[in-house]
Amino acid sequence: MQHELQKLADRQTRRTFLGSAGVSVGALALHALTTAKVWGSEGELPHFPPKVKRVIYLCQSGAPSQHDLFDYKPELERLQGEEIPESIRMGQRLTTMTKDQDSLPLTPTKFAFSRHGKAGMWFSELVPHQAGIADQMCRIRSMHTDAINHDPGTSLLMTGHQLPGRPSLGSWLSYGLGSENEELPAFVVLVSQGSAKLNQQPVFDRLWSSGFLPSRYQGVRFRSNGDPVLYLNNPGGISAKDRRQALDTLAVLNQQQSQLVGDPEIESRIAQYEMAYRMQMSIPGLTDMTSEPESIFQAYGEDARRPGSYAANCLLARRLAERGVRFIQLMHRGWDQHRSLNSELTLQCRDTDQASAALVNDLARLGLLEETLIVWGGEFGRTAFAQGSIERDDYGRDHHSRCFTMWLAGGGVKAGYELGTTDELGYNITEDPVHVHDLNATLLHLLGIDHKRFTYRFQGRDFRLTDVHGNVVRKVLS
Repeated sequence: MQHELQKLADRQTRRTFLGSAGVSVGALALHALTTAKVWGSEGELPHFPPKVKRVIYLCQSGAPSQHDLFDYKPELERLQGEEIPESIRMGQRLTTMTKDQDSLPLTPTKFAFSRHGKAGMWFSELVPHQAGIADQMCRIRSMHTDAINHDPGTSLLMTGHQLPGRPSLGSWLSYGLGSENEELPAFVVLVSQGSAKLNQQPVFDRLWSSGFLPSRYQGVRFRSNGDPVLYLNNPGGISAKDRRQALDTLAVLNQQQSQLVGDPEIESRIAQYEMAYRMQMSIPGLTDMTSEPESIFQAYGEDARRPGSYAANCLLARRLAERGVRFIQLMHRGWDQHRSLNSELTLQCRDTDQASAALVNDLARLGLLEETLIVWGGEFGRTAFAQGSIERDDYGRDHHSRCFTMWLAGGGVKAGYELGTTDELGYNITEDPVHVHDLNATLLHLLGIDHKRFTYRFQGRDFRLTDVHGNVVRKVLS
């Protein structure tokens, strides 16, 4: 009898207790926690024929300065050092880093700009390689967001909400569309750090979390040192046959436990064990760059030989795309230039410019660009006024949420096209505003998903990536 009671206690989790409580508030709560459904055409995705199969998201964490890279404003040269007019600022809330400054002096870029491509897009001298793909680029200069600080800004960009806990974009896609390759995850994350010594904003695992979706849909982060994935190799004395037998036995035990307690996370655990086993076979070949010709390293830059660098991750992203991974998220740190803007930004662009353009060209060479969407950008932009002392040339730019620049390239979007304009100081949007929710709605649309119909029921509410917002930006669609 005591043995039977112990067995009951072992499997009596909070969830199973509520589930056994009959028709009660507990049972209703359990239903809300465990009921999941993809809403659409009888639950099937995609909702309509997709324009692309996958996304490579080049997230520039820390917020690149649009004034010094893409959004040229010569009027700032004429007004250099003058206080930003209240008619432009309109009482905008400032961060704690500039709210107590004695003045907010307008500050032009120190970098030369020139026009490129058939559309005559402006590019800074810091990004000559990106300027070289102007005719393949769809650039949006009128992005805006609700957040004014990095953590909520990046969270909003990647999960659709400023507070942590929601599924990331890659998790939504992994859940809804899956992967084309059974030997690799649908959602892979690569993290790199810039050469700049200052301004390294941290990035957190929750930016690729599955949130309230089953955990098997979270992003799998590849490491730059040692095994790309932890425990990829078997321990000493354990053969592949031994590992297979152990997993088969474990799967039987997990299935029995799942039938007893009805916990969906047990099914996730079984799926993750199987994926880990398959990755043991596929990842060594994926990450072995020795098969790449010398011309590829010349195209991406010498840094592509160094594992964990931005250039190496761009090359690895191409190899993942070749193998059918659905969502590849590169997180590159170091864009938060609150001081030493000119020297630090130069280093950041040296790390990222060549490889970003090479990735676009490489996918085009392989015939993969038309079925891949590349996204480049950060969580918000930078101010037209300086933070710190312009006399000592040690100034930076503060956070700016009202307007910033991102670019897309690949299938489904117009090539050599620029959307949106900002005022003469690059402070406010004057035409075609695009919110972060609009961008996410557009990305889902290109993958064949109606963002308003793609929901997941959790705690009695139907959640979606775009919350209750967002419109597809049809002007950028080809």
